[in-house]
Amino acid sequence: MIVHRRFEVSTRGNDDVIDLTPMLRDAIQDSALQCGTATLFVRGSTAALTTIEYEPGLVSDLAMVLAAVAPRGRAYAHHEHWGDDNGHAHLRAALIGPSLVVPFVDRTPLVGTWQQVVLIDFDTRPRRREIACLLMGE
Repeated sequence: MIVHRRFEVSTRGNDDVIDLTPMLRDAIQDSALQCGTATLFVRGSTAALTTIEYEPGLVSDLAMVLAAVAPRGRAYAHHEHWGDDNGHAHLRAALIGPSLVVPFVDRTPLVGTWQQVVLIDFDTRPRRREIACLLMGE
């Protein structure tokens, strides 16, 4: 069986990290599925999904590392082509990726004790983000 859920979150942009774990848990609990996989996908090319220990120090460290890889304020060809200022956001999102698969058993996502499912919005402005969640299982 396949169950579709949709999450919407508001972000501040600029590397804002949103914990989606409670929404994922609720979606699994509300479904009739006991075990399977949850596939999450964020619409848009300046946001990404991953897992992390969602605590301020590590969230800050992640932003620092990504700033070293794809810094803001650099001249990107994307800026010249579209007149945008978010080339770094597209690159950061491409490196992490727009989707994530999380298995679940006994209606519980199989994440580690300190592991949360997060959305990271790299764009340069606040956004409303939509995440598709497909639960597949039995």
